[in-house]
Amino acid sequence: MQSKLLSQPDAVLALAREVLAIEADAIRGVAERLDHQLGQALHMILNCKGRVVVAGIGKSGHIGRKIAATLASTGTPAFFMHPAEAAHGDLGMITADDVVLAISNSGEVDELVTLLPAIKRKGSSLIAMTGKPASTLGQAADVHLDAGVEKEACSLNLAPTASTTAALALGDALAVCLLEARGFSRDDFALSHPGGSLGRRLLVHVRDVMHQGDALPIIKRGATVHDALFEITRKGLGMTAVVEDDGALLGVFTDGDLRRALDHDVDIKRAAIETVMTRNPKTIEAGCLGVEAVQMMEVSKVYVLLVLDEGRLVGAIRMHDLLHAGVV
Repeated sequence: MQSKLLSQPDAVLALAREVLAIEADAIRGVAERLDHQLGQALHMILNCKGRVVVAGIGKSGHIGRKIAATLASTGTPAFFMHPAEAAHGDLGMITADDVVLAISNSGEVDELVTLLPAIKRKGSSLIAMTGKPASTLGQAADVHLDAGVEKEACSLNLAPTASTTAALALGDALAVCLLEARGFSRDDFALSHPGGSLGRRLLVHVRDVMHQGDALPIIKRGATVHDALFEITRKGLGMTAVVEDDGALLGVFTDGDLRRALDHDVDIKRAAIETVMTRNPKTIEAGCLGVEAVQMMEVSKVYVLLVLDEGRLVGAIRMHDLLHAGVV
């Protein structure tokens, strides 16, 4: 029979807010109980010559998979091992150089407890994340992380809700501490995420997509507007850089500059380019990230940037280039 709750919108909102409040309180409780054991777990993993093997069953298994993925993507080699499969051969994936992170709210789940003797015989270190420090798993561990909660958010106090949220947050806290301790950088993060938009935003640098060499439109001081238009047409970037005889950047000439010149009846065949060009053009260093170029273009409201390398003009980059590279 369908509950009357759906016919009471205010009651639905109240219940949802209560669930969120219970789970927020659960995380705060875990934070307040944090002690030196977190530091011990941190040192144990940092000194580990192998990998972190995360294990859990049921909902704790789902949380364990996420924690393993977060660790692996932030500089700590890790993988998830299903306890039931471990008892049928997968235990061979664990070595004495590994650290096992076992997750169980009760600390008494049979599939994990059964593995304890084998883990001990292998010589692997064991970190337990449970809601009951006095449990079999908690007592057997070298380090125990307390993820206990007062109650579940489920009205029956049965479905893993607040407990899984607390374990997930504690796993994130451990991963971030490890990230900071390793000095894990943006470039390191990018190498772990080469696919998708995140990888492109962190890996693509201006030098990777800029137009350079013969593809870079350049004219020198003293050239005419007519010369500039010829160079723009030949290179197809909608602009040309203007340089001194020694190659030092002097300015840029764009289609906007051309429109302004025509509005002032400038003789484009005779007028020197420096009389109509834009001085002090927007520039960016070749080593900057592509996403930084996008931000600069959006703030400055320009569609092209000239690229410098230690003050020397080496290229040009357009918003279209960054779109094509998947940075935007």
